[in-house]
Amino acid sequence: MSEIEANYAVVVLVIGLIVFLSMLVKSGLERTMVPPLVGFLILGFLIRLADSRLNFLNQECQEILGFLAKLGLITLLFRVGLESNLAGLLKQLRRASVVWASNVLVSGALGFATAFYVLDFSWVTSAVVGCALTATSVGFSVAMWEEAGALQSKSGELLIDVAELDDISAIVIMALIFAVLPNLENGDLGGRWPVIAETVALFLLKLGAFGAFCYLFSRFIEPPMTGYFGNLKAAPDPMLVVVAVAFMIAAVAGLVAFSLAIGAFFAGLVFSRDPQAVKMEASFLPLYELFSPFFFIGIGLDLDPGSMKAALGLGSVLLAAAAGGKILANVIPLWPMAGAEKALLIGVSMVPRAEIAMVIMDKGLKAGHWLVPPALFGAMVVVVAGTCILSPPVVSSLLKRGLWKKEES
Repeated sequence: MSEIEANYAVVVLVIGLIVFLSMLVKSGLERTMVPPLVGFLILGFLIRLADSRLNFLNQECQEILGFLAKLGLITLLFRVGLESNLAGLLKQLRRASVVWASNVLVSGALGFATAFYVLDFSWVTSAVVGCALTATSVGFSVAMWEEAGALQSKSGELLIDVAELDDISAIVIMALIFAVLPNLENGDLGGRWPVIAETVALFLLKLGAFGAFCYLFSRFIEPPMTGYFGNLKAAPDPMLVVVAVAFMIAAVAGLVAFSLAIGAFFAGLVFSRDPQAVKMEASFLPLYELFSPFFFIGIGLDLDPGSMKAALGLGSVLLAAAAGGKILANVIPLWPMAGAEKALLIGVSMVPRAEIAMVIMDKGLKAGHWLVPPALFGAMVVVVAGTCILSPPVVSSLLKRGLWKKEES
């Protein structure tokens, strides 16, 4: 056997083991309130530790795992977009916009202030942290709301609407920040305002053009295309066509200097308006279950073991800011409208952070340690794990008290 064949045999073995172990992790954690993504992060970090001793991740393996992590990112954000009810969200925008604005401003400002004033990071790095903490991952909370029969209540609908707005705004803010980053590397604005203004204007122009392209595709091309392939052959073929188109839209976003992440999310939004496409989501789940763990495992692989002690200290501070920011951001506008107890329930339900927060931090790490140092990257992993582990039991306890039944008039 040649050296090349041996290297690829190792790659196949490693990927097979990772898929096997990730399914074991998921199966084991399904019996607890700990979400599988926490197990995937730990699995990736353990693989990193094992490789530091055994050196089994050859160059080919690292490249392919990196590629699989990108596929995991695309499938993650495509599903986030696909599950968004954009039409329903627009109808409820007036009702949800005040709470959403508070979520973005309060949680983002508290995240920025904590990173800048308490942890002494640069204002550019602090802006990335603030952006990451504006995102919300309510998938874990939604499952408990649904189990309690509360998801169809006014409070449950508001929770979903605000979370969707949080994710959309976090992705757009992320894209904007990374568009202007080349002008901010030394942290000194100086006389760069005209260049920054030009960059922002160009970004908004491209975003508008890309959004228009997605709208036109969704309005005129997607329905007949989905209908044609839906009638042509039974599942999973139609869904594979949808995924293929999503990959192409994500690639277009990458080619016009956005990112695969924003492209995948917009691709999900493109198909979310079509009930037939959403109905086919069951066919997409095996692909999602195969690829999505690789994104979180890739995050674990990127963790620097030498920085984890510092990361735990930084992470504990940011965890308090992350939890406090979302609770405060929801209590402020909702207390006068719905009462303190219901405001607290929605606030705690909004605390978890997951895929979008780590997408933002991962892009920052890849941009360079001047922007997101390894210890801060590890700290945000602590935040993700902490919010996803600590929030669900509190949400479950509050739901059992029936606070969501006290609907506002």
